[in-house]
Amino acid sequence: MNTPSALVCREIRLRQFRNFAELDLRFPTAGAAIIGDNGSGKTNLLEALHYLEILRSFRGAADEQLVRFGADAFYVRGRFEDPASGVSLEIEAGYEPRTRRKRVTVNGAEVERLGDAIGRLGTVIFSPSDVAIVTGAPNERRRYLDIILSLNVRGYMEDLQRYRHVLRQRNAILRDGGSHDVLAVWDQGLIDSGARIMAARAAWIAAHTARFAEIYRIIGDGAQGRIEYDADVPFESEDTITAAFGARLERVAGRERERRITLAGPHRDDLSIRMHTADNEVDLREFGSGGQARTGAIALRMIEAETVREARGAQPLLLLDDVFAELDAGRSRRIIDLFARDGHGQVILTAPKETDVVIDQADDRGAVPLDRWRIAAALVST
Repeated sequence: MNTPSALVCREIRLRQFRNFAELDLRFPTAGAAIIGDNGSGKTNLLEALHYLEILRSFRGAADEQLVRFGADAFYVRGRFEDPASGVSLEIEAGYEPRTRRKRVTVNGAEVERLGDAIGRLGTVIFSPSDVAIVTGAPNERRRYLDIILSLNVRGYMEDLQRYRHVLRQRNAILRDGGSHDVLAVWDQGLIDSGARIMAARAAWIAAHTARFAEIYRIIGDGAQGRIEYDADVPFESEDTITAAFGARLERVAGRERERRITLAGPHRDDLSIRMHTADNEVDLREFGSGGQARTGAIALRMIEAETVREARGAQPLLLLDDVFAELDAGRSRRIIDLFARDGHGQVILTAPKETDVVIDQADDRGAVPLDRWRIAAALVST
């Protein structure tokens, strides 16, 4: 059997990152299960690995918060390799709060723009905090969409950066009471970049609606769920987005001047996550149980993993942070079956106790148990 394309982490080096003063680890191709109590540093280790993918904390922490207490800067280096092709990749990232400088290198060369280094690895992280995607405010779901699309859809990150820049300028003009003519200078840039963002979001959600429903049904043992684009600017087709956005801005112009903020655009979008009950369909954010919300969050991460696989033609590197501890045995087993059926790359997971490790790797020889490592007080025993 041919080895499937998948970038795996061979080595991670941390200096002054979170509670790690110093850490050097070499990972097996299959991955590893890292066992330790809460507060031992196991989530911080996965955070460091995923930092090399998105160059920010998946937990929403500012770079300053990632520097170990009393240290001047943090440093993270990862060395990765595709066993199928032999292609290797090394990414380094460091941040110094005093100068507010983030330095990133790829294969030893410093990148001119951070965007040139983002999304090189194909990692997907599953975390208990993912439930906030389902139960949290709309900005949590927009952030989920923006990260997936920035990493996997060409041009999306640039459109998002452009839109945010124009939105800041436009809001500043509204706050200062600028004239209609001054505001109009920025309107076309807002519409053009915003329309491309909405088109990309609509296309991605439409392409994955059926798969989300399937995964939700499998994990939830027959439960029915779906996702839907709740666009702030209603439009009938991608061809009509630009006109619809422009018309919406005209309709809210008076209220924008009263409130001194932009009131239309993709910065007000939402991703509707819904489930069927015996009588009707309800929003998981408002009416779902803890187990139903976690099922929705895991289904979203699984279609994220499929997006990575489709966009890059390679298996994603899975980072599983204590994913199964709060799930019943039935849901856990069905999730494992999905992973096994769909395939996956290297797995690096954390758990508070060894009995929570319910996933292993596989190759053409069959099951390959993950190495069990212990972590305590930011020290890892392999």
